[in-house]
Amino acid sequence: MVREFTMPDVGEGLTEAEILTWYVRPGDQVTDGQTVCEVETAKATVELPIPYTGVVKELLAAERTTVEVGSVIITVAEEEAARPGGTGQEEAPPQRQPVLVGYGVSDAPARRRARTAAASAPRPPGTPGGARPLAKPPVRKLAKDLGVDLRVVIPSGPGGTITRDDVHAALPPATAPEPAGQDRAVPPVAPAQRPPDPDTAARETRLPVTGVRRATARAMVASAFTAPHATEFVTVDVTRTMKLLQQLKRDEEMAGVRVGPLLLVAKALLVAIARNPHINAAWDEAAQQIVLKRYVNLGIAAATPRGLLVPNIKDAQAMTLPELARALEQLVGTAREGTTAPAALRGGTVTITNIGVFGVDTGTPILNPGESAILAVGAIRKRPWVHRGTVKPRQVTTLALSFDHRLVDGELGSKVLADTAAILEDPNRLITWS
Repeated sequence: MVREFTMPDVGEGLTEAEILTWYVRPGDQVTDGQTVCEVETAKATVELPIPYTGVVKELLAAERTTVEVGSVIITVAEEEAARPGGTGQEEAPPQRQPVLVGYGVSDAPARRRARTAAASAPRPPGTPGGARPLAKPPVRKLAKDLGVDLRVVIPSGPGGTITRDDVHAALPPATAPEPAGQDRAVPPVAPAQRPPDPDTAARETRLPVTGVRRATARAMVASAFTAPHATEFVTVDVTRTMKLLQQLKRDEEMAGVRVGPLLLVAKALLVAIARNPHINAAWDEAAQQIVLKRYVNLGIAAATPRGLLVPNIKDAQAMTLPELARALEQLVGTAREGTTAPAALRGGTVTITNIGVFGVDTGTPILNPGESAILAVGAIRKRPWVHRGTVKPRQVTTLALSFDHRLVDGELGSKVLADTAAILEDPNRLITWS
């Protein structure tokens, strides 16, 4: 009996996934529940277990190939002993089966991109068919971007773990990156005298846009060209907020939890939304209606090795400060580890992006699709500031609020931004306004 295993919907409604790595080859023995490949979707990187026991007959999708949900990706010749009631006679291959979780079989052909040389490299002698190279997510991301097959990399880290240096060492000499901070031996040539390079391609690296980065690009383009953005800015003295943070770090209820400026920014924004609830809404184009939300699913933009993710904290408006702190820590941690659940990426209403951690003062953030507002928080710096009639060094930051001008007018956007700034300037308002 030849069994067909189709690409399942691993993200509740996703239509495609990219094969990152095969852990088996034709002729390998597999057992029910054994991981056979790693795939990347727009929301997560997951490992797929095979539901059959037998011998791998054929791999129908190459690595670095985008496959539609429902497409057959591997066939397994099921062992006679593993099949109850087996007769020893070979049966005709069954028709394509429905996906494990999803919306049925897709007849669309798989979309294939050109494979890199590393993707088709042979497995080193002695590597077990089901063995997975040991490497941390950032190292896997680096290997993917550089087109290096981790199965051919010689590990040097503890316990046989592959390091970044191992990945670079596996690159061909012609494409290996130059060490940072070292000058080339060739003396500098004036631009007008530099001879033309006949082989520009050899000096360029092309990276496929897949998974999270492709989903982010599509979402940002859709948002920018469907929702009319307006952005307002305010610079605020947050010295008292920074002092409050030091007190909170000593509070018993905050023991073991990371307490940073983002926590109080989030709380300030939640209070501002409560005072101006119409900011927490969505535009329903089909019905031509504004949908007001009585809950706040607070999105937090997180930079991860796989790209930008915006998971959200469900019902953040109902949380106490310690609960919000723990939710923030868990949300950011799982995002960076690449273990964010698909449900955490859906249903956001308002988002915060903390660009200050990169030393950036301000920017004009783009709305998450379906949301009405996004707040960018800039770097907190010591600046000369007029305080009580005297110029003093104070902790100052700049907030930028972008909003959908179809449902948020200038007055409403200004009130939300002003209220958030007022709380950060005087955190006592958290008590009086909450």
